[in-house]
Amino acid sequence: MDGALCIHSLAALTRDPPAARVAPFVIAPFFGWFVAGSLKFAINSVRARAPAYQQVGYGGMPSTHTTIVSTTALLIGMREGWNTAPFAVAAALAFVVMLDAVSLRGQIGAHARALNSLMSDSSTGVSMRERIGHHWTEVLAGVVVGFGCALCLAWIGH
Repeated sequence: MDGALCIHSLAALTRDPPAARVAPFVIAPFFGWFVAGSLKFAINSVRARAPAYQQVGYGGMPSTHTTIVSTTALLIGMREGWNTAPFAVAAALAFVVMLDAVSLRGQIGAHARALNSLMSDSSTGVSMRERIGHHWTEVLAGVVVGFGCALCLAWIGH
């Protein structure tokens, strides 16, 4: 019985080497970051009617952080199963990141606005970035983009 299990495990390893199983999960956050960042730059450039280099970073449509974690979590769910420990951990992390994007980082933006208002009389000319957090629609857009990225990676992986 143990010999059969060992041979079966060896056959499984030769069919699906560990590097092939890990690669999509390693690529997922970078792919999501690249796609969301590119979309955000394009959307901001269309709105500004010029290349929007100054608006690259936190805040805006879609949420890059949400896209990164949702791409990874959804790919884990698609490849490993929805009722698995890896998906549960990835989904919990994604949930925390999405809450932070809306609540915590929104509060940081409010603090930056207040500090900029207080410092408006200052001669330093330095101001803090006020657009840091996200609206729920931007977070939802990040989930949608993450779903599309995960589908692409799952399709490529098969």
